[in-house]
Amino acid sequence: MKSMIIGGIILIIALMAGTYFAAGDAFIGDDYINSLTMLGAIAIITITVFVALKYINQMKNDTASGDLAEERWDGIGEYKNPVPTGWALAFIGSIIWMFWYFTVGYPINGFSQIGQWNEETIEYNQKFESKWQNPSQETLEAMGQSTYLVQCSPCHGVDAEGIEGKAQNLTKRIAKEQVVHVINNGSNSLTTAYPGGMPGGMAFGPDVDVIAEYVAGGFKGEQPAAYAVCAGCHGVDGKGMPYVAPNIREYDDALVIAVLKDGKKSNIGSMPSFDGRLNETQQKAIASYLRSLGE
Repeated sequence: MKSMIIGGIILIIALMAGTYFAAGDAFIGDDYINSLTMLGAIAIITITVFVALKYINQMKNDTASGDLAEERWDGIGEYKNPVPTGWALAFIGSIIWMFWYFTVGYPINGFSQIGQWNEETIEYNQKFESKWQNPSQETLEAMGQSTYLVQCSPCHGVDAEGIEGKAQNLTKRIAKEQVVHVINNGSNSLTTAYPGGMPGGMAFGPDVDVIAEYVAGGFKGEQPAAYAVCAGCHGVDGKGMPYVAPNIREYDDALVIAVLKDGKKSNIGSMPSFDGRLNETQQKAIASYLRSLGE
């Protein structure tokens, strides 16, 4: 047992030294919360090691004793042993520490940098929405350009022509390859705005290329007969239906907002969701800016 205690003390010292080596800089300064956290870590390490040593020693040397409980499971019974004193003290101590921490150490009604940041963000968003409640088309496009350069240009490029093989060219409404990919594989990523999605294999054989050519070409020329399958959801003019299918003719507000919220999977990769990064006005501004690129 003596050697186990010595080993336990060495282990405690090693764990404490490792903790201080990894996070020692955090304990320099006037922030007493970090010091309390370190004390808590030391207490947990010490209690854990000595409780483990106690029960390892007990398993090695103790013999079963006491009254057996009446319940049996496959012939195996349990002794009516009391709750271990160390476990009970640690449990009660944890509860006392919790109440002290929430009321004195770091009160939940005290100042919080995160709370202050949230309040200031909400206040700023309210001012923003009030100021830009009815922006003109020119204002939307200018706002959309600045927002695009910050949020979208790292992948789609400052000129919006995309990165070949990685991000879509946004100066064009849609490429033929993308239409073919969606027809063959379906599209089920815009689940918030269009929960039904689109199954794959809506057209087969040469009809795939004919439809893709027509849609990518801006709905110009004679509409192919096979497009009737698409028109059932996207409409004859390709402008879509709310909650059914998106606009495949232009970047309207509903489509852009849906893509920003849910992300998008395409033939060249996946775009992550931007949900929570932009407010509604900024999302509409990006849509207006993208439409201006097409024009």
